[in-house]
Amino acid sequence: MNKAIIMGRLTKDPEIRYSQSNEPLCIARYTIAVNRRFKRDGEPDADFIPCVAFGKAGEFAERYLKKGMMVCVSGRIQVRSWEDNQGQKRWSTEVVLEEQDFAESKASFQSRGGADMPVSADIGAISAPSREPEGFAAISETIDDEDLPF
Repeated sequence: MNKAIIMGRLTKDPEIRYSQSNEPLCIARYTIAVNRRFKRDGEPDADFIPCVAFGKAGEFAERYLKKGMMVCVSGRIQVRSWEDNQGQKRWSTEVVLEEQDFAESKASFQSRGGADMPVSADIGAISAPSREPEGFAAISETIDDEDLPF
């Protein structure tokens, strides 16, 4: 089984590109800073986990995720390797997203000085509604923009 669940803050706005195919596919890349529970002197306070979202999930990240926003994501860890221009073998490890959720309310994000969030959403991979704390809710991809509370 290959499953990663990560909760942290975006280090910067997602980087977006579209594939060069007949039906362009959105590819969103962003990094999540996850605070370490225990830290030793001289060690970093956080880990920086690279994530990638494809298709509708990538489009959602493009439209609604901003630097500093708290998110909770799940997906699979993928390791890639390639040769660079100098012939050196390079490795990359990232989380390929299956789900992504807001982990803080819009009001909380904005009260910390976050950018304005749009008033509608269209998400690809979001889990079904469950018992959520006050002010938090998972968003289904079948919800119309007009039905969203923000």
